[in-house]
Amino acid sequence: MSRVCKITGKKPLVGNNVSHAHNKSKRRQLPNLQNKRIFVSELNRFVRIRISTRALKTINRKGLLTYLAQKGLTLADVEA
Repeated sequence: MSRVCKITGKKPLVGNNVSHAHNKSKRRQLPNLQNKRIFVSELNRFVRIRISTRALKTINRKGLLTYLAQKGLTLADVEA
């Protein structure tokens, strides 16, 4: 399973660990992804989605279907 948020598209970033001696080694910064079961009141059912915590916070404020409509997505696009 890839480490990409189904809604926002957040994915791992690549950068360098830099030591005190200025030696560089590659590292990955992973997004904070969670598998969540969200209740959609309009459909009266639960939906399982793998999303970032930023997307989860927005869903708690706006609602899942409203947020998906703003992003131009449907429920079938993000459902696991």
